[in-house]
Amino acid sequence: MTNHAATPATDARGSQFVAEAARQVMRRCDQLADCTDRPGEVCRLFCSPAMQSAHTLVRSWIEATGMSCRLDAAGNLIGRLDPPKAGDHRAVQNEQAAALIIGSHLDTVVNGGKYDGALGVLLGLALAEIAVKTDTALPFPLVVIGFCEEEGVRYQEPYFGSRALVGDIPDAWLRRPDAEGVPLADALRTFRGDPDRLAECVLRPEDVLALVEPHIEQGPTLEDRSLPLGVVTGAVGHSRASLEFVGRAGHAGTVPMQSRRDALCAAAQFIVELEQLAAGVAGLVATVGRVEVLPNVANVIPGEVRLRLDLRHAEDRDRLAAFRKAIERAGEIARQRGLEFNLLWEQQQESVQFDAACSGRLEQAIVAAGLTPGRLSSGAGHDAVILARHFPTAMLFLRCAGGISHHPDEAVSEADVATALEVLWRFVTDLAASTAPDGVQVARTKI
Repeated sequence: MTNHAATPATDARGSQFVAEAARQVMRRCDQLADCTDRPGEVCRLFCSPAMQSAHTLVRSWIEATGMSCRLDAAGNLIGRLDPPKAGDHRAVQNEQAAALIIGSHLDTVVNGGKYDGALGVLLGLALAEIAVKTDTALPFPLVVIGFCEEEGVRYQEPYFGSRALVGDIPDAWLRRPDAEGVPLADALRTFRGDPDRLAECVLRPEDVLALVEPHIEQGPTLEDRSLPLGVVTGAVGHSRASLEFVGRAGHAGTVPMQSRRDALCAAAQFIVELEQLAAGVAGLVATVGRVEVLPNVANVIPGEVRLRLDLRHAEDRDRLAAFRKAIERAGEIARQRGLEFNLLWEQQQESVQFDAACSGRLEQAIVAAGLTPGRLSSGAGHDAVILARHFPTAMLFLRCAGGISHHPDEAVSEADVATALEVLWRFVTDLAASTAPDGVQVARTKI
C-alpha cells in the first residue's frame, strides 16, 4: 500500500497560516530585541546573559511546535522536526535521512538592528510550524539552527558556530580573551557549551540535504530594483588584518613638530591612502572600522596605534593584490615617519559561489509565487559562506528599508516576510517531492 503525506490544507487555510506566521515572526523579532546586554540597544553577544535569555525564549517557541531542541557544544541552538516514524500513517522516510537546514545567527553587533540574523532563524521556525499546522509530512528532518557568534564581536573572530559544524575551530581561539580577560573556553562552559567536545558538532556531508539561510540584504539593491526577494549567487572574498604603528609618546606642548614620531598621524595617512586605493579598484571596498590609540590622552603625542583593516572584493586575485599593496604602503609610511610597523595578524577568506541547484530551486519558487527572481551577490559575510564549502547551500535575501543594517533603524516589512515564507514553503515542498522515496507522494500544501 502506498504511503501518502496527510491531505494538505485548503488554499484559504494556507494563506491564513502564512499571514499569521508573518505577523508572529515580526512580533518575535520585537521580543528578541528585548534580550539585550545593553538596555536601550539591540546587543546580544556570544555566551552573554542576553544570549541566554534569547535562547530560553527561542527554545520555548521551538518546543511548543513539538520539535526537539538542544544546545550543541559550540553554543548553537538546534531545533529538529523529524519525519513521521515507521508505523505512523504519514511515514514517508526514516528519521536518519539527510536534513534540510534553515537558519541564521542570533548574536548581534553592538547597537544593532532587530532583524539581522534573528529573522532567518524565526523564518525557519515558522516553516516548521506551518508544516505542523498543515499536517504536512516531510520526507526529511527539518532542522532550524540559531548560530552563535557570527558577528565575532566579543572575541573578534566571526563564524564560531558555523565553523564548529565543519570542524574548523583553531585551538588558539579557545584561549582568546575578551575585553574583560575571560577566555572563550571559559565563557562557553558558563553558557553550558563544552569546548572539549567541539568535535561532536561536526556535520558529515551525508547529514545535510541542503542548507538555506534567509537574511535581510543589508544593502539597497533589492529596494532599488523594487524586488522583495533575491537569490544570492555568492559572497565576496574577505581580508581582515590587525595593523600596528609604533612611534614614541611625548608631551604635547614640549616636543617640536619636526621631532615627533606620532603614530596616529601615520595611521591617519594610511587610512586616507587606503580610501584612495579602494576608489581606484572597481568593486573593492576597504574599511578601517576600529582604531586603538595609546596612551589616548589629550596632552600626550600618540605613541602607538592599532587598526583593524577590512577589505572585500568578489575576485580573490584583485582583493589579495590590493591587500598586499595596502600592507606595503603601511610599511612605507612608517619608515618615512621613523616609526615601526607590524602586521599583527591577518585572515583571508576566499569568495564563494552558492550551490547552483539549490539556488535554482529557490529561484523557481520565486517565479512560482509570481515574482521576478532577482540575483545578487553578498558583500557581507554569513554563516552560509562557511557552510557552502561543505554542503549544498543557498541564501535568500529580503529587502530591507534603505539598505540600512547593523543599526537601530534596520527594518523589513511584514508583507516581505510573508512573501519570503511563501517562497520558502514552495522550496521546502518542492524539495520534499523530489526527494521522497519511490511510490510516496508528498502533498504540497499551498500557502
